[in-house]
Amino acid sequence: MFITFEGGDGTGKTTLIENIYNHFKTTHDIIKTREPGGSMITEAIRDIILNPKYTGVTPYTEALLLAASRAQHLDEVILPNLKANKIVLCDRFLDSSLAYQGYARELGYDFILKINHYATINLPDLTFYIDLDPSVGINRIKGRDKYDRLDRESNTFHQKVREGYLEVVKQYPERIVVIDGNQSLEAITNQMIEIIKDRL
Repeated sequence: MFITFEGGDGTGKTTLIENIYNHFKTTHDIIKTREPGGSMITEAIRDIILNPKYTGVTPYTEALLLAASRAQHLDEVILPNLKANKIVLCDRFLDSSLAYQGYARELGYDFILKINHYATINLPDLTFYIDLDPSVGINRIKGRDKYDRLDRESNTFHQKVREGYLEVVKQYPERIVVIDGNQSLEAITNQMIEIIKDRL
């Protein structure tokens, strides 16, 4: 089963994935991974995309780098583990590109879907979108030691990302489950566990 976790910054995705992983690891073969990243090659691409020192990355380059990283990630991590009958938990996938680059960067969903064709034929079985007001999420990450290039974007940009996600939810209503991000992480974890058990 391929499960992805989506949402803006500060929605608690990393902690939630850790909670889900810890819950199922004693009873199921399960791995956790992330995008961009997940392997040596894709982590190198992640650095180019997110490192604030690379100030000249254009929206099109950003989108294409993410698509390249995703293709490598599918071949190297996601698909081999699915073929081995493992549950794959992934922090971000195609929906992030649709929301961030397609909608907020205004490149359009069609462009993102075309360059991510390989991902569109390997969509997740289940996606959790944690919906939260971006101003709340950004406030939560203020204490982070390290802000990446996307964290530093304006509040207007992050509002557009949320709008983009809500449009993506409309396009994939059977795959994407919307979770209220204002709840405690414990409540969200329990909600996700019940949904995963039901799907399994």
